Amino acid sequence: MSASSRISIVIPVYQSEKSLVPLVERIQTALASLSSLISAYEVIFVNDGSRDESWNVVQQLVASRPHLRAINLMRNYGQHNALLCGIREARYPLIVTMDDDLQHPPEEISKLLAALTPDQDVVYGTPAKEQHGWWRDTASVVTKMALQTAMGTTIARQVSAFRLFRTQLRDAFSSYSSPYVSIDVLLTWATTKFGSVPVQHEPRTLGASTYTFRKLVRHAMNMITGFSVVPLRVATYSGFAFSFFGVLVLFWVVGRYLISGTSVQGFPFLASIIAIFSGVQLFSLGIMGEYLARMHFRLMEKPAYTVRELVSSDKQHE
Repeated sequence: MSASSRISIVIPVYQSEKSLVPLVERIQTALASLSSLISAYEVIFVNDGSRDESWNVVQQLVASRPHLRAINLMRNYGQHNALLCGIREARYPLIVTMDDDLQHPPEEISKLLAALTPDQDVVYGTPAKEQHGWWRDTASVVTKMALQTAMGTTIARQVSAFRLFRTQLRDAFSSYSSPYVSIDVLLTWATTKFGSVPVQHEPRTLGASTYTFRKLVRHAMNMITGFSVVPLRVATYSGFAFSFFGVLVLFWVVGRYLISGTSVQGFPFLASIIAIFSGVQLFSLGIMGEYLARMHFRLMEKPAYTVRELVSSDKQHE
């Protein structure tokens, strides 16, 4: 990292009216202590269709404090879609992304900056210890396994929403418009220089997490089918495997008839074979259907997000 840097902090906002004010206060305090390293900064809030008073709180913050900008989306599009919107609006050479619930301490930004060496383009703040329940942790493991498949790199196991990367990386996905977004996968389109650093991960004390087990698993499925061809290969290999199994069963039936003069008897055997092969066929059709659905939405040009309003502080200065 250069001796004096300018950074944009992008924060997706959803149902977090209680945590926004203390979050901004801590960001300003943390960055003030890094004045020798950071010459300028901006904080970009992206309201992702919050149903509480989050947008009103954001507007008040923007009106009363410098360095703040805010984007209000038309509806809820998802965390990564909101991040994509904020990343495209960033004006400074470095971008930090973090959550709005204070689980990513702003004081840890200094560790990300220190870890961004000239031979790295992305640095993840990996939690030293997760602060979620068993179900959420299990879903996170599944999601990271899917992410590793989509990213094609082992750094996926250290991926976090608390990340620092060079703004120029966004040029690789400047024209991306699919409604299915994974910022981490999109970053691999621009670079292979990833790193991570352990950071503190605080328990959530305000509000409740909206990331459920179901949402995390669905996100994992979107990553696998949206950014890799692994499921199609699984379907192909399954087809080969069960075709081979069917040939073996045929040899067994014919061989038994030639040797003993009797055939395999019983409806259960026949029903089991039909059920196995029918299940594989439906599984393969389901996978192909997932890919066709994504092609359908791309052809419809369904946007990743739509902006309703953008506000900026009058005290904003470079």
